[in-house]
Amino acid sequence: MVNQEKNKYQSHNLIEKIDQFSTYLEVEKLYAFNTISAYRRDLSKFMSFCLENSVNEWQDVEADTLNLFVMGLRHRGVSARSIRRYLSSIRGFFTFLVQQGILAENCVTSIQTPKIDQVLPKIIDFDELKRMTTLSSELYPELRAVVMIELMYSCGLRVSELVGIDINDLDLEEGFVRVKGKGGKTRFSPIGRSAIDAVEMYLSRRPNCENDALFVNQNNHRISPRSVQNIVKKRALEVGVTVNVHPHMLRHAAATHFLQSSHDLRTVQEFLGHKSIKSTQVYTHLDFLELSKVYDEFHPRAKK
Repeated sequence: MVNQEKNKYQSHNLIEKIDQFSTYLEVEKLYAFNTISAYRRDLSKFMSFCLENSVNEWQDVEADTLNLFVMGLRHRGVSARSIRRYLSSIRGFFTFLVQQGILAENCVTSIQTPKIDQVLPKIIDFDELKRMTTLSSELYPELRAVVMIELMYSCGLRVSELVGIDINDLDLEEGFVRVKGKGGKTRFSPIGRSAIDAVEMYLSRRPNCENDALFVNQNNHRISPRSVQNIVKKRALEVGVTVNVHPHMLRHAAATHFLQSSHDLRTVQEFLGHKSIKSTQVYTHLDFLELSKVYDEFHPRAKK
């Protein structure tokens, strides 16, 4: 009973501000009834999302809240046009709240709206990934391909980051790899148990050479991004994956699966080495221990 009363109060508090906004649109902006109704539908949808995620005051809405709301719409197949409409409604409402002194700033202005013709990147599903990372032999070419795929998916690596890994960047005992990202920025990424096992087997069969690179070509030179692209594509065809798999698809799959499970946008940003994910928002740094904790709990490849 107490919780019901509390939820009713929280809902009423949010609805009250929507009612005030509706009156403003009708009296001062002279908007038509249908237009005001459309605003209310969009705002009610967003209000329900906020309450489900324990955001009980409009003042508590942050850029992360909006990004997760948009992400949920995308994963339900809502069109880019409809997402733009939602954001437009929320932006107008928050502008009103700023004018009323209820909000200090309009955080919607920091959210990048999707382009109407934007095509979201394709991702490979987990069953297809499992086929691509299941060894049918211990031959070196197949083992190398599997390790590449495991690391790109397990760690969310760019292909340039994968080929830049040296053997001494790996700490398999502690379960992480040092990654040299864009702009010379270094991060430490957790490695899942499956990837660790594959890397250990690969290192036992890797050709002996003076090159420190984790992956080398037949001339014992550091392998190129183009070669990795060809290896990944070939591996997909070998196991009957019909989609055109490329390395960045593995990174996108890692981000999508991780975010769907954890709903922790800031951790995923740190995991991928992103300054932002399709938005401009305040970047909160997480230390490696916290990142490892969330990774172990939610990433499919972290399971022991």
